[in-house]
Amino acid sequence: MKQDKIIVKGAEEHNLQNLDVEIPRDELVVITGVSGSGKSSLAFDTIYAEGQRRYVESLSSYARQFLGQMEKPKVEYIEGLSPSISIDQKTTSKNPRSTVGTVTEIYDYLRLLYARVGTPHCPECGREITSQQVQDIVEQVLELEERTKFQVLSPMVRGRKGEHEDILAQIQKEGYVRAKIDGEIRDVEEEINLDKNKKHTIEVVVDRLIMKDGIRSRLADSIQTALDLGHGLVIVDIIDGDDLLFSEHFACPDCGVSLEELSPRMFSFNSPYGACDTCDGLGSKREFDPDLLLDMEKPLNDGAVVPWQNSKSRYYPTMVQGLADKYDVDPAQPLKDVDSEFVEALLYGDRGTVEFRYTNRKGRTRMHEKQFEGLVNIFNDRYRKSNSDRTKKKLEKYMTIRHCPNCGGHRLNPKSLAVTVGDKSISEIVDMSIEDSHQFFVDLELEGQKKIIGKEILKEIRSRLEFLLNVGLSYLTLNRSAGTLSGGESQRIRLATQIGSSLVGVIYILDEPSIGLHQRDNKRLIATLEELRDVGNTVLVVEHDEETIKSADHIVDIGPRAGRHGGKIIAQGDLDNIKSADESLTGKYLSGEKKIKVPEERTEPKDEYLEIKGAREHNLKDIDVKIPLGVFTCVTGVSGSGKSTLIEETLRQRLMNEYYSSNRRPGEHDEIVGLDNLDKIVNIDQSPIGKTPRSNPATYTKVFDYIREVFSETPLARERGYQKGRFSFNVKGGRCEECKGQGTITIEMHFLADVYVPCEACNGQRYNQETLDVKYKGETIADVLDMTVEEALEFFENIPKIKRRLQTLYDVGLSYMKLGQPSTTLSGGEAQRVKLASELSKRSTGNTIYILDEPTTGLHFEDVNKLLSVLQQLKEGGNTVLVIEHDLDVIKSADHIIDLGPEGGDNGGEVVATGTPEEITEVEKSYTGTFLKKILNK
Repeated sequence: MKQDKIIVKGAEEHNLQNLDVEIPRDELVVITGVSGSGKSSLAFDTIYAEGQRRYVESLSSYARQFLGQMEKPKVEYIEGLSPSISIDQKTTSKNPRSTVGTVTEIYDYLRLLYARVGTPHCPECGREITSQQVQDIVEQVLELEERTKFQVLSPMVRGRKGEHEDILAQIQKEGYVRAKIDGEIRDVEEEINLDKNKKHTIEVVVDRLIMKDGIRSRLADSIQTALDLGHGLVIVDIIDGDDLLFSEHFACPDCGVSLEELSPRMFSFNSPYGACDTCDGLGSKREFDPDLLLDMEKPLNDGAVVPWQNSKSRYYPTMVQGLADKYDVDPAQPLKDVDSEFVEALLYGDRGTVEFRYTNRKGRTRMHEKQFEGLVNIFNDRYRKSNSDRTKKKLEKYMTIRHCPNCGGHRLNPKSLAVTVGDKSISEIVDMSIEDSHQFFVDLELEGQKKIIGKEILKEIRSRLEFLLNVGLSYLTLNRSAGTLSGGESQRIRLATQIGSSLVGVIYILDEPSIGLHQRDNKRLIATLEELRDVGNTVLVVEHDEETIKSADHIVDIGPRAGRHGGKIIAQGDLDNIKSADESLTGKYLSGEKKIKVPEERTEPKDEYLEIKGAREHNLKDIDVKIPLGVFTCVTGVSGSGKSTLIEETLRQRLMNEYYSSNRRPGEHDEIVGLDNLDKIVNIDQSPIGKTPRSNPATYTKVFDYIREVFSETPLARERGYQKGRFSFNVKGGRCEECKGQGTITIEMHFLADVYVPCEACNGQRYNQETLDVKYKGETIADVLDMTVEEALEFFENIPKIKRRLQTLYDVGLSYMKLGQPSTTLSGGEAQRVKLASELSKRSTGNTIYILDEPTTGLHFEDVNKLLSVLQQLKEGGNTVLVIEHDLDVIKSADHIIDLGPEGGDNGGEVVATGTPEEITEVEKSYTGTFLKKILNK
C-alpha cells in the first residue's frame, strides 16, 4: 500500500521540541516561520539527513567506507521516506574551471555535438579543412632542408591510462623494433612496465630517414604504413626540431595545419588536447599591472616604483637610474611628465645596455653594463622563481587577472576554436546569454547525415537551456564562472539540472529558491517547482516569500519565535489555516493584521552625491548614476540587470582602492565624483565570516575577547595564574591538543566534502580539563560558547561591554545563534547579519557608506522589520546606506531608488528610473514600479 504522507515523530534536532508532523507526499509543501525557529532543522537536519542515512545504509560495505557513517538525527522515527535530494544555497564551486555550462552538463553535450557534427576550419586562414592524402603529406615532408634527420612515427596510444600490454605485444609481433613511449625511444623487446593509473603516449618508429634525393618512394611507403597503423594519423618527428602531425582526415592544403580527428576532449578546457597552451584552459592569466607597479604622480627618486618604496636593495633602483641617464630623464620629475618612450622601456625593457655605478654591501663600487629587462619582466622572474608563499602574496598585490592574450579568455586552443556548428564556434555559443543560445539551437537546422547524428544531442541541449530559462536565469552565460554565482543563482541552476534528470518518487528539499529573484520572475520559479511536483515528487521548500507560500499545496508554520522559543508546529494546512492561527506570526503578516509600514516621511537627499560616470562593465551601457549621501538608497531591477556589476564590482571596488589601498581593478568606468565626501566604506556581503570551524560569531564580533577576560579574572584563574590567552582555543595551553582546539576532527574524504566528527578527547568542548575547571557563575568557557545569543545576553547582563556587542547580534535577528557556532555552518544571510552586528557595535564616523547585497536572505517578515529598523539606525547616524534588494518591503522603505533594466543580460544595464518609491511607480517600463504600486496601494 502506497504511503501518502511523511510522518515525523519526536524530532528533537537542535531546537525542535519533540516535534510531530505529517507532511503530504507528492505535493508542494512550504515550511515557514521566523528565522531560527527550526525550519532547516526539520527539513535538512532531520528529514533530509535521515533520507540520506538510509540510502547510504542500503549501499554495499565497500561503498560505505568511502561515504562514511552518517549520524542518525535526533528523531523517534520517520515513515514514508524516500530518497532525498537537497538543493541548498551553497555556491556550486569555487574552482575557476567550473562554469554554468559544466555544472549543468550542457557543455558536455556541446562538446559531443561539435565532435560529431562540427565543421573544422584552419585556425590560420579560416579555410574549411578536408582530408589529406598520402601524396599531400609526402610533398610537405619533402620541403624539409637537405640532410635533416627525422623519424616517421605511428601514434598507437595518445594520452590514455593503462598498461597497454596488448599494444606493445602487437608492435613486437608486427616486427617493429623501436617505439617512442612517453617521449623516450625504447626497444620493444626490453621489458616495459607502464603505470596503469597514468596517461601514456605510444608511437611506433616506422622508419628513420635523412632528407636527400631519392627517398620519395621509401617515404611514401613509410607514411602509408604509419597511417594504416595509426588509424589515419602520422607524426614526422624531426630530430632536434618540432613534431609535424598529419592526418588523413583533416588538414589545410594552404597552411599545412593538421587536425586530429574531432573528439569531445578537443573541446574540453580541462584536457591538454583542448586547453589553451598559455593559460592551461583557465581563460585568464595573473599579470603584473603597470598601473599598480608605477605611481605616475611621483618622481623616480621618490617612490615612483611602488614595490621598491620600502626596499633596502639598491641594485635595480641604481640600474633604473642608469636607464634614466641613458634617456636623459630627470629623476626628480614626476613620471606623468616624462617621455612615454622612457616609461615603456622602464616597464618592458631596453634593447641596448645600461651603464650604472653600483656599490655592493662590502662597500666596493664599480661600473656595470647590463641589459635592463624591464620592471614587468624583473618581477615576473622573481615571482616565478620564488618558493616563498609570503613573497608571492606580496608580489600579487601588484598583479591583476586579465583575459589570456592567446585565447582571449575563450580557454581553448586555436584548433578547437576553429570548429563550427551553424557558423559559430563553441566559444561563441558559451559567451551568449542562455536566452540567445536557446534561440540559436531552436533555429539550428542540420542537414543530411549530420541531422541524424545531432538529433538526440540537440534535444538534450534545448531542453536543458529551457529549464534554465524557466527558473529565471536567461541572462547568465554558459561560460560564467560558477564561483561568481550568488547562492540563489547556484541553487536555481541545480534545480534546473534536477528537472532535466526526470526523477520521480524523490523528496526534493530546497532552501529559499526565490533568493535573488525579482518578483517578475517568481511565477516562473513557482511553475518549475510545480512541474517537479507534477511528475511525481514531493517538493519541500523552506521559504519566506509571500507568493511562494500562497502557491503551496500545504504549509507548515514553525515557531512561535526563534531558538529555544521555537521548534513547535504553530499551524499547518492551507493558507486559511495559517491565517487563522492565533500564535502564527506568518499568518498575521499574510492576513494583513501585521505589516511592515511605509515610512511616514522619507529623508530628503542632501546636495552631496557619489556620481558614477560612464559605467560600462559587463552589460552596463555607459551609464551615469547619482547616489545621494546620507540617505537609505535601494538599487533594484530584474535579475541580471546589472545591479551587482554597478555597485559591487564598480563602486565598491573603487571605494576599497580609495580608502583601503586595495589593488583590484574596478569595473570599467570613466570616474566617480564625490569620493571626498566619505571617509569609510563597510561592505556587508554574504561571504563566510571564516573558512574553518575555528571562526564563529563570538570571535568575529570580538565579544569573545571580553568573555575570555572575564574568565581570567575569576578566583581560580588568578590562583593558577591563567591569563586571557589560556581561554583561547587557537593557542597551546588551555585548548585540547588532540583536536587543536577545533572540537572536531577533520576527516578528508578525497572526492567528497570533508567530514567533521566530534573530538573524543574533549567531547567537542575544545579545551583541556584544567581550563574547564575554571567557571564563571557556574559555567565553563565551553558552556558559554554553547549558549545562544539570547542566553548569553541574559548571562552577561551586568557586563556592559559584552552586553552591548551581544545586543547588536540580538537586534539583527540572531537571538537563536550559538556564540561558538562554526562559521562553516552559517548560511549566507546569517553570515551577513553577523557582519552587520559587528559594524553596529563600532562607533560610526557619520561619513560611512554601508553596502549590503540582499540582506533579507533567510529573513521572515518579522525579521525584515527588525532589519529595517537597524538600517534606519545607521542612516540616522548621518551615514549612507546602499542596498541591492528585491524584497518589496525593503524597497518601499527606502528614501531613494535606482532601478536598472529594463531586462536582464544584454537587454539590461540601463537606468530605468530613479526617485522615491512613489515616483518609481509612475514609470511604465519599470517592473519594480509595477509591483511596488500594488504594495503601496494596500
